[in-house]
Amino acid sequence: MRKIEAEMFVLSDISVARAVLPKFYSSDLHPVTWSVFSACGQRHVLTANPRIMVEAFLKDFLGADSVLGTEIAIYKGRATGFVLEPGILVGKNKADALKKAFGETDQPDIGLGDRHTDAPFMSLCKEAYIVPPKPEVKAVTSDKLPKPIIFHDGRLVQKPTPLMALLTILWIPIGFVLACLRIAAGSLLPMPIVYYAFWALGVRVTIKGTPPPPVRKSTGKSGVLFICSHRTLLDPIFLSTALGRPIPAVTYSVSRLSEIISPIKTVRLSRDRVADAAMIKKLLEEGDLAICPEGTTCREPFLLRFSALFAELTDQLVPVAMVNRMSMFHGTTARGWKGMDPFYFFMNPSPAYEVTFLNKLPMELTCGSGKSSHEVANYIQRVIASTLSYECTSFTRKDKYRALAGNDGTVVGPKPLLKANKVMGC
Repeated sequence: MRKIEAEMFVLSDISVARAVLPKFYSSDLHPVTWSVFSACGQRHVLTANPRIMVEAFLKDFLGADSVLGTEIAIYKGRATGFVLEPGILVGKNKADALKKAFGETDQPDIGLGDRHTDAPFMSLCKEAYIVPPKPEVKAVTSDKLPKPIIFHDGRLVQKPTPLMALLTILWIPIGFVLACLRIAAGSLLPMPIVYYAFWALGVRVTIKGTPPPPVRKSTGKSGVLFICSHRTLLDPIFLSTALGRPIPAVTYSVSRLSEIISPIKTVRLSRDRVADAAMIKKLLEEGDLAICPEGTTCREPFLLRFSALFAELTDQLVPVAMVNRMSMFHGTTARGWKGMDPFYFFMNPSPAYEVTFLNKLPMELTCGSGKSSHEVANYIQRVIASTLSYECTSFTRKDKYRALAGNDGTVVGPKPLLKANKVMGC
């Protein structure tokens, strides 16, 4: 694996090792190395990388029993970047670390290395093999790992190689100006022409399926509730762009800046079931409405658990499969300032959204025909997952934020936040 070094982090806050780096490390996993490593009963890793940066990935995702790596000096609870004795774990230092861990008589069965400096420690193993880093081969796919990488954070989409890092730095000033133009176009122009403005500014919007016509208030009918998969906070805006008319959206948490620049009406949910249900019903009486029952975003091809509250409020349900593509920056974050999410998304050279309108839910599959709200929520989750070739999970907002940020994702607000509704995933 290539080195991804860090110079200074708060020791208790090196979440980058657990939330960001596993995604990049997995893209360097050699298939031959993994086939041997995964076949062993006990797995121990010797690495020149800082142990605190690689240990979480090796233990959580590759099943390593122990990790010996370069140790970083700590000063007042901070990792300084200075290396402790015996120095960087390479060459003789790596062999000495192996002797200290296993003793003079206990020899490891198999030793794997990828460079000549690994020869000292490999000579201490019963069998030794070199896996050359070149020619480069296709990395092991994530579905072959013991534990799939579902949650990860950080703004960068691609691994920050020297060339990619240089291109990113050079693009940021241009990208920020372009993002401001795109956001201004979406916020200030009439919704029927936003679609064309986005295309002119390099934002690709693909529309599939047939959306339902708008409900007229004079008919006295309740509006349609669009059930969207959740990729970024821009989902309802691109839904409105695809429909050519503004669709209000209910959300669990959104920054004040995002509310100001949003071209559509956004209504915050309080996580109080009674209050939220009454508010959603009132909004549906006024017209169509959009909701993302996952409660939080997921970057990988998985759907999180759907809250079932929406299914209890109306039988006019239209599932919408949302998927986006970004080449440089992620438009979501678990630890950063969420107010910058739309800017990062629109800073991509040519971001894209694909909006697929699925068939309106038949009456016999709604709560009005006797189905439970959990059954309806799970069914819609499966339908959207099937359309996108995604996998359903039972993970929730709290699971994501505990994995990435060490908290349950609760945003302090004027009203207390209650536990999310429990719905078993498929």
